Order: sequence, then structure tokens, then C-alpha cells
Amino acid sequence: MTLYRYVKASPIRTSSKKHMKGLSFMFMTIGGGLLLWAIWPILSFTTFSDTLFPHTVSPVSDKKTIVKSSTLSPVAFAAVPQLTGSNDLTNANLWYPTAPQKHIVSRVNTYALSIPKLKISNALVTISGDDLEDSLVHYGGTGLPGQYGTGVIFGHSSLPQFYSPKNYESIFSLLPTLKVGDEIFLTYDGMEYVYAVYDMEVLDPTDLSVLEQQFDGSYITLVTCVPPGTTWKRLDVKAKLRSL
Repeated sequence: MTLYRYVKASPIRTSSKKHMKGLSFMFMTIGGGLLLWAIWPILSFTTFSDTLFPHTVSPVSDKKTIVKSSTLSPVAFAAVPQLTGSNDLTNANLWYPTAPQKHIVSRVNTYALSIPKLKISNALVTISGDDLEDSLVHYGGTGLPGQYGTGVIFGHSSLPQFYSPKNYESIFSLLPTLKVGDEIFLTYDGMEYVYAVYDMEVLDPTDLSVLEQQFDGSYITLVTCVPPGTTWKRLDVKAKLRSL
């Protein structure tokens, strides 16, 4: 017959309990702090975007000066949502698959972009480029710097904590901090053009109205994902050439 003996464990000392509770509280505090550190930019952008961008989410622009460009597919101007079918946004060709960019062969296929307020200096912009990890991409078929029309420039963003003006995977992270009147400098074919921000809006990622062309002047639109660190929406920063 098997005999069992039950032995009561020694009670944990009060000092040991306090030590364990202290460690638990410390780890919980660190974990909560890291979580808040990561999600605060998202929460703050979501909370205040309506105030910052009063023209948020309009499916079709009502500006009478906008003219459809013959260089882009008519589908590019449809406001009907189109799913990309891919989350690989490092490939510029997958942003708007129903409105593919024109791959133009020309003497000048790159230029430089600078935004002094964001400490971005001479960032490489590739016309009809593919890889957003190597450069900003000027969507092929949209207006070129200094010319009539609207040039559309894509760039990556990440959590602002990881922002670097020299890293193309985070280069547009601070675009939401721009204000009306801030300057954007483009150096194209040996000429420098100065654009001033005049509007900012947040759109759905399937809204193709960003590709619409405006021919009463020279415009650019900088496009990135928001809230920071997500791909939920698109921020469009619109700027106009100071003189043409």
C-alpha cells in the first residue's frame, strides 16, 4: 500500500513578495510605456486629423480648374474604390493598378527634392520609378516640375520615432507637420523650382482623384500613408509653383 505524505511549503518571505511585486510592476510599466510610445502617433493623428485637415475625404474634387490629362488612363479619374490585391507598397506600380503609371524614357529621369522644414535635402526622385525603398517616385504620366500640370510624388512613412530624412523607408513620416506656406524645392534638369504648400487632405487609399491634372499652373502633390506607421489612409500635400 502506497503511503503519501504532504509537506507544507515554507511561506514566502514578505520581502520576497514585495520584490516580486516590484518587478512585476516595473515590467508592466515598461510594457505600457512602449505600447503608448508606439500607438500615440496613430491615436493623436486620428484624433486631430479633422481639425488639421478640414478638407478631409472628398471622393471627387470640385475644383473647376481641373482637366483630365490625355496622358493618363481615363480610369485614373474614377472615384470608384479599387482594391490593390497586394500589400507590397514598396512597389509604386501596385499603388494604383487600375491606373498604371507611364514608363517614360527621357534624357532626364531623376531629380532632387528638398523640404527644409523636415530637413530633407536633395532626396532622389525617380520618374516612373518602381522601388520606394531606393528613392521617392514621381508617378509616370503626371506633370513634370516647372511644367503645367500636377506632378504626383510618392514616399514611404513610418512611426515618427524612426524618422530619418535620408532613409527612403521613413522619409515622408513628418509630412503631416507641414503647414500652408511651407516651401518645397525641386531641382530638375539644372533648374530649381520653389513650390509652396496650399492645401492638405486625407483620402482613402483607393481614391484615384490624386492623379487628376490641373493645367492652370504647375502643381505637385506629395503622397504618403497615414496615420503614421499604418496604410489606412493617404495624406496628400498639395503645393503650387510660386511663379511659372
